[in-house]
Amino acid sequence: MQIYDSLTRQKQDLKPVEPNKIRMYVCGITVYDFCHLGHARMLVSFDVICRWLRLKGYEVKYVRNITDIDDKIIKKAVATNKKLSDVTKFYTDAMHADERALGVLPPDYEPRATQHVSGMLEIIKKLESKGLAYKSEDNDVNFSVRKFEPYGKLSGRSLDDMRSGERVAVSEAKQDPLDFVLWKAAKETEPEDSKWESSYGLGRPGWHIECSAMSKELLGLPLDIHGGGPDLKFPHHENEIAQSEGAYEIDLARIWMHCGPLMVDNDKMSKSLGNFKTIRQTLAVGDISDDESEYNYNVREAEMLRFFIVRNHYRSAQNFTPDNLIDAQAALDRFYQTLSNFDIEDVQIDWSNQFASKFKQAMDDDFNTSLAISILFELNTEINKTKSKELLNLLVALGRVLGIFVIEPKLYFRTSTRYSKVQISNSNIDSLSDSEIEQLILDRKSAKTNKNFKAADEIREKLKRAGIELEDKPGGITNWRRT
Repeated sequence: MQIYDSLTRQKQDLKPVEPNKIRMYVCGITVYDFCHLGHARMLVSFDVICRWLRLKGYEVKYVRNITDIDDKIIKKAVATNKKLSDVTKFYTDAMHADERALGVLPPDYEPRATQHVSGMLEIIKKLESKGLAYKSEDNDVNFSVRKFEPYGKLSGRSLDDMRSGERVAVSEAKQDPLDFVLWKAAKETEPEDSKWESSYGLGRPGWHIECSAMSKELLGLPLDIHGGGPDLKFPHHENEIAQSEGAYEIDLARIWMHCGPLMVDNDKMSKSLGNFKTIRQTLAVGDISDDESEYNYNVREAEMLRFFIVRNHYRSAQNFTPDNLIDAQAALDRFYQTLSNFDIEDVQIDWSNQFASKFKQAMDDDFNTSLAISILFELNTEINKTKSKELLNLLVALGRVLGIFVIEPKLYFRTSTRYSKVQISNSNIDSLSDSEIEQLILDRKSAKTNKNFKAADEIREKLKRAGIELEDKPGGITNWRRT
């Protein structure tokens, strides 16, 4: 199989360091706030990547870290008068709830930066001994960017064209504005639980050194795959390369993978632009509270969001709009309408089948889930023509490779959705409970038995206004679903 490498800017054959073993490190979440939809894209994309590699027989060791010490976390702790550990635990719990809703499997290891400070200090010492790090007058320890000749190879930026900014604080104490901090000297105004003892004095690690230490300690060098969101290519991943390769003189990773950006009306989704939306805002059932890390998710909408993400190639820009979510929900509904006509059985995928073979080719070509989904649509059309249960079971098995088609169809359609093309006159589409709907269906059946067809039609119309669609089956059975 081939994977696009962000460093060489071309597809590369996957050639693991150790045969049949994949060491994959993905930069995770800084846990100071709720996860937004950009995070959802990263989490789902690398979940699919990991699933496919394992399906192909690779022994994958997947590490995705948690950044639990950072300026933003400190600011949140001070603002809320809480300990750093309380802040990070709360938002880590919320992140895990989001992952479960989206069907994201947990990584094999989920290290926290605060557990690996000693490893960070070890790398800083190595860099200092090689002349790549220095202690400045403000007692910070910085990396000397211009002394690392390959700097800029990942982002394609030349030193002369770079600006200091972009999460790199400018300090007059630095020898060069491009230098970035490895160890931050503690300030009296900062909380005590944000400080560690070191040979450089009290302080805390810089953001970039955290991942260099965690990836090496848990996976060793080089990594087979290093991944993350689009905004991490520079400066974070560029700085990781400088630190790790400067200290150990070996490639940090064989393949670099980056998701494409999530856009809102063609602007990148970001907190600075104020156009971001959290996962919980998108999927939560009922009112949400910033004081609760656990809450109820709409399972139908959660699978729709995952489907929305995987129907696009992970490297492409993806435009988030309500209309696009409505379209994704309608497309997923069509699949589930097919599923609802059969009893589903778990089967082994027959890769010699033409649909399965094309699906495999798509996934082997840089995890092309967009093409894989189009093949599932072709398969769905064929099932509706032939009524083939064998193809239906294949459809489900292939979909589950991508983490979709995991809900029992009856439950899926009995769950309401806010992302529907159907305009419902009732302002509260959940105003009728399941038991009330079942009773109305019984009343309609009784009316039809008594040849009171007008009353039966009125009940059907009432249900339709409430967003309930009926399907009469042979033998007097009536199925229903929330549109």
